[in-house]
Formats: sequence, C-alpha cells, structure tokens
Amino acid sequence: MYFEFSDKVKELQYQVTKFMEQYVYPNEKVYEQQLNEGTSRWEVPPIIEEMKIKAKEKGLWNLFLPESEYGAGLTNLEFAPLCEIMGRSPFIGPEAFNCSAPDTGNMEVLVRYGTEQQKKEWLIPLLEGKIRSAFAMTEPLVASSDARNIQSSIKRDGDHYVINGRKWWTSGAPDPRCKILIFMGKSNPDAPTYEQQSMILVPIDTPGVKVLRNLNVYGYDDAPHGHGEVLFENVRVPASNMILGEGKGFAIAQGRLGPGRIHHCMRLIGLAERALESMIERAQNRVTFGSAISDKGVIRQWIADSRIELDQARLLTLKAAYMMDKFGNKEAKKEIAMIKIVAPEVATKIIDRAIQVHGGGGVSQDFPLARHWAYARIVRLADGPNEVHREAVAKQELKQFNQKETKYTLNH
Repeated sequence: MYFEFSDKVKELQYQVTKFMEQYVYPNEKVYEQQLNEGTSRWEVPPIIEEMKIKAKEKGLWNLFLPESEYGAGLTNLEFAPLCEIMGRSPFIGPEAFNCSAPDTGNMEVLVRYGTEQQKKEWLIPLLEGKIRSAFAMTEPLVASSDARNIQSSIKRDGDHYVINGRKWWTSGAPDPRCKILIFMGKSNPDAPTYEQQSMILVPIDTPGVKVLRNLNVYGYDDAPHGHGEVLFENVRVPASNMILGEGKGFAIAQGRLGPGRIHHCMRLIGLAERALESMIERAQNRVTFGSAISDKGVIRQWIADSRIELDQARLLTLKAAYMMDKFGNKEAKKEIAMIKIVAPEVATKIIDRAIQVHGGGGVSQDFPLARHWAYARIVRLADGPNEVHREAVAKQELKQFNQKETKYTLNH
C-alpha cells in the first residue's frame, strides 16, 4: 500500500504550510500574550479571529467533512497530511482553519444525522466559525470508558425532553463562544443495551445548564477553550432537538468518534514531528563535555527511534484513513482503534525525549514542549482510554482467527 498524494493535496499541503509559517507560528506567543493581558483568561484573543478571517479568504476553511456538500471535497486520506500540519500548533493551528475538536466531530454529527432545521440553526454557524460547540458525554460518577454506564437522563414530556445529569471533561463548554452542546444520556433504561442512550442538542444558555468549573490538564487551564464540569438540572429542550431519534445514541457515537479519534491522531503526528525537529536542532546547538549533544550515542539513538516510531505511526494513520474511505468507519474500527493507541503513545515518547534534550528549558514556559506533552498525554484517555481500544483490537483479532479456524475445519 503506497500513499501518493494527488496534485490537489500537494498544493493544499503547500498552502497550509505557508499559512502556518506566515500566520500561525509567529502568533503563538501573541495568542498567549493577549490571553494573559485581557481582563479574563476566558476572553478570546483577537488574533485567533484575525487568523480565521485570513484562512477563510484563502480558501483554507472546513477542509474536513469527507463525502459532504459542506466540506472541501477531501477524503479522510486526503485530509490526513493537512490535519498533520495544523496539529504542529495544536492550540491555535486547527482552529485557524475551522478544523478543531470538538467542533469537527459535532459538525459531522449534524451533517450525517441532523434535520434540516438543526443544520440551519447550528451547523451553518459552526461551519462559518461564528460559534463553537461541546460534546457532553463523560460523567464524573461512573466509569464512562464503558458508555453503557452513563446515568444522565433524557425524559419525554409532551413536546419537550427534560434532561438531568452531571457531565465533565466537556471540552469547550467554558468557551464564551460555545453556544450548543450535544448531550448523551439514557432515554429508555428498559430498552436493549445499545438502544438505551440518545443524543440531543442543548443550547448552553438553556435554563438549568450550569458550567460548574473548568478542569485543568496537568495544571494547564486550556483557556479560553477549557474543559468544563457541567450540571444539567431539569433542562427542558424541544423534542425537535433530538438527533436521529430516541435510542440512536450509540449509533451516532460510532459515527462521530471514528473521525474524531483519527483527527486527534493526525494532529499528534504533526506535533511529534515538530518535537523531533526541535530535539535535533537543540542537540546540534548545545555543547556538553567538549562536543555537541548530537554527537552522543544515546541522543542519536533517540533521534533514530523517534523517526522510526513516527513514520510507523503516520503510515498506520494513513491506512486507517484509507480504510474509512474505502469501507466505512464501522469496517475500519480496528484500524481506528490501533492508531488511537499508537499515535498518543508515540507522541508522548518523542516529546519526552525532546524535553530531556532541552534540559531545564524543556519543562519551562520558554518552550512549548511541556504543554505539548500534557496535550499528547491526555489523548491516551480522550475518546476512550488506550486499554479499552487494546481490548477492542484483541477481540477482533480473536474473532477473525476463530472464523478462519472454523472455515479451515469445514474445508478439511
């Protein structure tokens, strides 16, 4: 399997790279400075909106959304190298192109399963970058790695649904631009296991919705986006806000989390590539005990291992994207699970080596490595912990093996 990108994708790679070099990288420190100089860290730095306008003007906008009239007409495989470039600056790069989480996943949900009214009210403003969104699934009181445990309730009451529950790690909920939540809860506890849950649209300003606090990641508040703990107390929304229908929550989650997971992996490939570059540059420019750090055997081993691991992760990501395009997200679930394991583990390993090569500077605010490591580390939990994905891969391997054994026995 050889992944040769089309001329169209190569041109987009050039354009996205040029945009990153001209606008994103130089404004990383501007973004942080504006964030810290505002009256609150939860004010949106003006520079991000300026970059979004420039990206839209250049046609570098909504590059995701395969097989959709709303996107750029790119497949998952074609989007992969572009998402990788954006991921090199994970906190402002993807957003500048309107390709950041959780909005991309939420937009995919609305494109695939939303009604025309839902699309008009929420999808279009998201596509235009005028608002942001959040995905309320994980709960603090149950082990949400098993989504069957979710206890939040969605109960029909005439022309409305009444929602109760407590969610956390609702990324984007503290953002002042967040206007809509996709909420997952239990609508029928007596239904078959995978028909008990539903997803419903909840405007964040609905009475009864309260963002209780922001959760830090290794001490980082990730402002102005953040990760909210959100309380839902007798929240009433119109019945027309239900997505696809009652009992379809797991089906929607399967469609949403596949692209969401692989987008995380694409971004992490870019982040790890940038870390490797910084490791090499630092190693060549620092001298210890009479020679450059890059002359030390252990450093050369780290550089070699990082390149090997990174290219392996990239190829597996591209294979998963190819499988999604050719056979669909459901058929590609093993490849998606595999790359969801590999990419964050490889990224954290490479960033950790880069930190070590940078010495004390690597753990300081003078370099982005410490925060990048924290981001890569949390992806080992986001959209399902790696242990759950390993279990899924093992089950599929055992199933395929047993099917082969049965077929062999029948034929002999």
